[in-house]
Amino acid sequence: MGKKLFVGNLSWNVRDEELKEAFAPHGTVEEAVVIMDRMKNRSKGFGFVTMSTEEEAQKAMEALNGQEIDGRAVNVSEAREEKKEL
Repeated sequence: MGKKLFVGNLSWNVRDEELKEAFAPHGTVEEAVVIMDRMKNRSKGFGFVTMSTEEEAQKAMEALNGQEIDGRAVNVSEAREEKKEL
């Protein structure tokens, strides 16, 4: 099971593939997903990246937090567990 990271402040132009390419130099990317607004058919400005190990996730977080992807400085942090309501 990989380690999921939250990526905020993404440009609306960034898609899954660009997000994956940005994280790939820091380890194995299991999944990269930009969250889309279905009504407007554009990015909501954030996404999630799952790295294969805790160490790779930490390395990617340190390397990319505050760095520019498509002209915007992104925020990278550990993703919080989704709260499931009963």
